[in-house]
Amino acid sequence: MIAPPTGATRLFVIVGDPIAQVRAPAGVTAALAARGHDGILMPVQVAPTDLPDFLSVATRLKNLDGIVVTIPHKFACYQACTSATERAHFLRTVNLMRRRADGSWYGDMVDGLGFVGAARAKGIDPKGMRALLVGAGGAGSAIALALVEAGVSELAVHDNAAERRDALIGQLNGLGNVPVRIGTSDPAGFDFVANATPAGMKEGDPLPVDVAQLAQSAYCGCVITKPEISPFIAAARKAGCVTGTGTDMYEHHEGIMVNFLLGGEG
Repeated sequence: MIAPPTGATRLFVIVGDPIAQVRAPAGVTAALAARGHDGILMPVQVAPTDLPDFLSVATRLKNLDGIVVTIPHKFACYQACTSATERAHFLRTVNLMRRRADGSWYGDMVDGLGFVGAARAKGIDPKGMRALLVGAGGAGSAIALALVEAGVSELAVHDNAAERRDALIGQLNGLGNVPVRIGTSDPAGFDFVANATPAGMKEGDPLPVDVAQLAQSAYCGCVITKPEISPFIAAARKAGCVTGTGTDMYEHHEGIMVNFLLGGEG
């Protein structure tokens, strides 16, 4: 049972543009209540041009304890953090911000943990797999790092923004763990296919990959939460693939998010 908010209720916000697609407000608020914490997560839609003003105001709100960050603000919000986890520093992006005692923001990026965790919950271990990632933005870069750390044998990254794609590939190859290269929209030969783009949120969006080339044995995951079954996931299921939705990803890392917001680590 979630108690109604009072003047003592601690505030958390999830910021993005758009924001209507997010699942976190109800789930995180319920999870806070389950832990005995009087807190509420509220959605706020902020345009990129207004983000600096929003963060300036947020820093001054004495009862605001944390921020969940979604598209397109993950890279910009990293710049607002005076400290962050090692993975957030490596990626230079965050999806979580927690206020420290001195009022500064401490950030983390757990999208990759949620995505890979959702796959493992479906019985899919990425270790040794050939992986194709579409999208090198905030979520995509976190998923790429998580796949490398999970031990994929190879990672190909496809993104039409060549500079962003190449920067991520260079960073990951610098780790010396697994070969990371430029990919295409052709998923043939890949065991693990990840869509980390918004493609599918709007009617008429192109599919992120050529679904006719998907192997039936491939795992296909998607970050999109609305629609819950994206066109990519629907096509992958039609091809006989095991799939993971954006909701699966969210449900897996909800606990990680709440733990971080309340002072723990991901």
